[in-house]
Amino acid sequence: MRTIKKLHKAEYEPIADLITYRVLPTRSIDYLDPFLFLNHHGPQVYPPFNSGLPFGPHPHRGMETVTFILEGDIAHKDSGGHESVMTEGGVQWMTAGRGLIHAEVSSEAFKKSGGPLEILQLWINLPARSKMTTPFYKGLQKEDIPSLTLDEGKVVVNLISGDWEGHKAAFESGIGVQLNTIFFKPGGKLSIPVPADHHIFFYVIKGKLTVNDTEVEKLYLAEFNNDGDRINISADEDSILLFGQAKPLNEPVVSQGPFVMNTEKEIEEAYLDYRRGKFGNGNF
Repeated sequence: MRTIKKLHKAEYEPIADLITYRVLPTRSIDYLDPFLFLNHHGPQVYPPFNSGLPFGPHPHRGMETVTFILEGDIAHKDSGGHESVMTEGGVQWMTAGRGLIHAEVSSEAFKKSGGPLEILQLWINLPARSKMTTPFYKGLQKEDIPSLTLDEGKVVVNLISGDWEGHKAAFESGIGVQLNTIFFKPGGKLSIPVPADHHIFFYVIKGKLTVNDTEVEKLYLAEFNNDGDRINISADEDSILLFGQAKPLNEPVVSQGPFVMNTEKEIEEAYLDYRRGKFGNGNF
């Protein structure tokens, strides 16, 4: 079984009135190649007539964003012409590639009525060969994401990307990333095979889990050693896990603001291209 190298607690970094926990990067860990960044927004309850999410138009290049809506909603618009509102249980996958401007705000209905909100956004690196690929966006509601019910109903695995024992997931990752949101009821158990050369992304969103005899509480990221090929998970209470696994890219990571490239020169070029309007029109 894999052993845990270290547990990293998410750092509380609110954005205006939005409760936010920064999971990656923090003072104790930079990234888990190819997983670069994770913000956990909420849980919180917005009052009626609120301002909603504060993420107006901004650019990206060289990476992908995967956004998980646990509660509330998120309204997406981008310079590629994509527009959607994802609600509770929905997931959106955006490949920034060579450059895209997008906005992630709350729907007019949510801003008017308020309600509970909890959203996570994960950034995944792209390899050098794919950093200038054509931008892509796909949003799926809860009912369009396949899931597996295991351990007599005590574990539900949402198949976000990658392969789960031959079952096809909702999204395709160009670098073979497996992503799942996993819901545990008390007493639920799950065993997951993970090749020894893969990095594991293991973040407890809610509750408390025991993985390979180590207890991991909510708001903690578990960093694993590459010394085994399986993790065994059990839950004593209702819990939610964001789980990922992938082979590391083992490439230089140079990031600045919304851009993730391989060299400082490429970062400079990204800012220059953005100012020249090569990312499209962000007036929305």
